[in-house]
Amino acid sequence: MTGFSPDWLALREPYDARARNPAVLDAVVASLKRYPSIRIVDLACGTGATLRALAPRVPAQQNWRLADNDLSLLARATATTCPAGVTVTAVPLDLNRDLEAVLDGPVDLITASALLDLVSAAWLERLAVEIAARSIPLYAALSYDGRVELGPADPFDAAIIAAVNVHQRTDKGFGPALGPTAASVAIARFESLGYSVIHGASDWVIGPDSRDIQTEIFAGWASAVRELGDLSLADTAGWLARRRGAVTAGRSSIRVGHIDVFARPIGTR
Repeated sequence: MTGFSPDWLALREPYDARARNPAVLDAVVASLKRYPSIRIVDLACGTGATLRALAPRVPAQQNWRLADNDLSLLARATATTCPAGVTVTAVPLDLNRDLEAVLDGPVDLITASALLDLVSAAWLERLAVEIAARSIPLYAALSYDGRVELGPADPFDAAIIAAVNVHQRTDKGFGPALGPTAASVAIARFESLGYSVIHGASDWVIGPDSRDIQTEIFAGWASAVRELGDLSLADTAGWLARRRGAVTAGRSSIRVGHIDVFARPIGTR
């Protein structure tokens, strides 16, 4: 899988935490209340953001298996200070090659954050079939869905965002990525497998005072657009300069659309 730096993951985590859909998260927590102990597998765990978001809300004893192919991120994740009764195990593996291995053994919940939009339709199908065969619920948060609102408006916003959404469909290590369609594809597939699916928006809402993350987002988008070559370098550079100017002036705001999904086998859990 395409890697992410610890600095970027740390920068985005507070915005992810605020964005998580409360109704979806409440449904996840409610589904676990009757279990005295819970075994959770977190796919592409990064530095452990899902663990930090969910573990304090679940009163039961918890065993988390954190899976990632980046040993540096895994080390940071397993260093998380956890509530009493929570144990953490690092599972270093390539999810593209060894997905089935991390699902082996007793599992009560699969979690993932900001993952589904990076995977291919074939990989998501594989995940869905494997999870359904084991009757395991899935909490998949923060899948980018292609919606972006920028203020103040710029004449090149639409072209830049369209190019970014094309780039989101390129291979991120699992084959051609689902990108903005990931959540809708996942919802439809799990419903077809007999799951009850709760979903809701989990948008980043980033105001003028949040300059650091805006600067990183705009730089990342400009880099993606340059990789595609759909816009001229001059147009892309001009857009980036104007966006940076608005950030510096404290006039820039961003809303980035995401969707949270909780898919649960009907009548089994």
